[in-house]
Amino acid sequence: MTFTKDPDAVLDYSVDWFLWLAGDQISSSEWILEQGATIEKMTDTFTTSRTVVWLGGGDKGVTYLVTNRIVTVGGRTDDRTISVKVEDR
Repeated sequence: MTFTKDPDAVLDYSVDWFLWLAGDQISSSEWILEQGATIEKMTDTFTTSRTVVWLGGGDKGVTYLVTNRIVTVGGRTDDRTISVKVEDR
């Protein structure tokens, strides 16, 4: 998935894990930013089937990869990566 944000915006981005979980539940969630990225994780939350990160900043013209790593109650670990392109809007 690719999203676009303004460098001054602080916006939320989410991953819906419900179908992949197939009855399992999220027990922990971590959002990983590329090393040296100027986009900033402001906060993050999760429920048993959905994860959310709030991102701010970033340099205009740069596309950042942001990875969500979850661990489930059943012991599974998986990642989903989103792209966030920063441009004036």
